[in-house]
Amino acid sequence: MKQFFSVADVTHLSDMVDEALRLKQAPFAYEHLGKRKTLGLVFLNPSLRTRLSTQKAALQLGMDVMVMNMDKDGWALETRDGVAMNGTTVEHIREAAAVMGQYCDVLGIRSFPKLQDRDADYSEDLFHKFSSYCGVPVVSLESATRHPLQSFTDLITIKEHWKESRRPKVVLAWGPHVKALPQAVPNSFSEWMCRAQADGMVDFTVAHPAGYALADEFTQGAAVTNTLDEALYGADFVYVKNWSSYKDYGQILPVSGQWMLDNSKLTTTNGAKVMHCLPVRRDLELASEVLDGPQSLVIQEAGNRVWAAQTVLKRILEGN
Repeated sequence: MKQFFSVADVTHLSDMVDEALRLKQAPFAYEHLGKRKTLGLVFLNPSLRTRLSTQKAALQLGMDVMVMNMDKDGWALETRDGVAMNGTTVEHIREAAAVMGQYCDVLGIRSFPKLQDRDADYSEDLFHKFSSYCGVPVVSLESATRHPLQSFTDLITIKEHWKESRRPKVVLAWGPHVKALPQAVPNSFSEWMCRAQADGMVDFTVAHPAGYALADEFTQGAAVTNTLDEALYGADFVYVKNWSSYKDYGQILPVSGQWMLDNSKLTTTNGAKVMHCLPVRRDLELASEVLDGPQSLVIQEAGNRVWAAQTVLKRILEGN
């Protein structure tokens, strides 16, 4: 593996999920792979689970880890070419990424979208330039359009907690929020579940209010509905996440009906396990009675972030 940006970088999805679950049983079996290797984690935005889980995964592989919080410790980056840097930017991404590549064997980068210009965000300009200029393998720690480590984790968690022979019904359910949030997590979750569905691993449905459809490229093969109760019927896993509008880019649109998942809405499911990437706004996005109840997998899911990151780093180390 030369980079990890999306599910397109994974050849055999089921094999990679099984590998992660094996690593969970033997965390230090491959610590020789990372000996005298350095992972650099570059954050342009806040992180809790992504930073800690990826750092722990690297340490269990024997790697040294350096963390750079660019918003606090670094220079303001210029990403445009052919411009005189006579404004607020101090360092060009060409030099910054190249220098980081001199210090590290693998780099991870996290950068959120601005939610102002859809074409600019969806071009993934920063990630692609960073990857091009650094000269070493790059892992996405969340980009403008995707969060692949989270989505890989989610599939690991579903596989781990599903014991029946039939395919589980997995539902991505939009939840309310007070802020306009990116589409990165739902985009990525949908992309991974559509791939898993094509591989015979799940049946996948997306439920969102009118006006909140994701870009078509992320939902190919999914059943899509604007009725939450319809989606929840017979569900085995429900993944709750808010996102802002893609069509009316970055906007919060009026919504009718009750979209917060609570225990009453779970009664028509097949005892569905409930998932969320965290952080979560309690009793806005997802009811506390669900989060604190027996059907919640959010903590186990967060724990599995380590094994997703460790599997990706292992494969990158093996390939380089």
